[in-house]
Amino acid sequence: MRVFKLLAKNIPGLGLKLHQAGIGDDVEYYVKKTFMSAVMVSAAIILIIFGFVKSPKVLIAMPVIFVVAFIYMLRYVDNKINGIKGHIGKEIVFAGRFLIIELESGVPMYNAFENMAKNYEHVGSFFGEIVEKVDFGTTLDEAINETIITTPSPDLRKILWQLLNSLKTGADVTKSLTIVLDQIVREQQIMVTEYGRKLNPLAMFYMMIAIIIPSLGIVMLIVLGTFMGFKLTLGILSTILILLSFIQFMFLAIIKSSRPAVDI
Repeated sequence: MRVFKLLAKNIPGLGLKLHQAGIGDDVEYYVKKTFMSAVMVSAAIILIIFGFVKSPKVLIAMPVIFVVAFIYMLRYVDNKINGIKGHIGKEIVFAGRFLIIELESGVPMYNAFENMAKNYEHVGSFFGEIVEKVDFGTTLDEAINETIITTPSPDLRKILWQLLNSLKTGADVTKSLTIVLDQIVREQQIMVTEYGRKLNPLAMFYMMIAIIIPSLGIVMLIVLGTFMGFKLTLGILSTILILLSFIQFMFLAIIKSSRPAVDI
């Protein structure tokens, strides 16, 4: 449909992101699939809310819920890319050192790539793709260049750039790879330090917003309801429960997403 084509054109870089995330859908089909999923999710949420509130006014919220659901589900590809980056970040230092040892031992670069593919699940998959492309007739430098474009990890991209420059110039790649790995280690150490600094205020904010304030707020509502004759119906309590669950989920998601994906 034209609307899906228009939406696909207005999402820059989605095609490359789908490729980096390992999703085989074309851009238009991915947008269409996400659109239909958002419609079903928003309809299900409205039905659940209507079961508690029993008022047709809840239908007013459906467009808002749909937009939120569509944007959230559209970011699935970004979340998957971040997951791939995280897995690569945990392996990149050890895989890079393994590669340096292989090359210093006199192993040809092609065979070193084969060994990388066998020994490292996530980083090795990209080197496995390079080996597979070479087996089908692509030159080694072209295969590396294609992987540089499609890899979502900037750290892996740095290593591949050094390998590509070595192939083009004939220079010894092990020294430059060692420098790049040292830089990656320092960057990962900085990320761990920054995460430690962020964690304490996030934990305190979580305690205040998600635990202390809701607990005191519900007690105050019960007290006010007792003195003012205000009834806390099941619908109100259920709505409060849903909101609190959503807030706690968001806080946990923020804490989890801010954790650096490193293993040093």
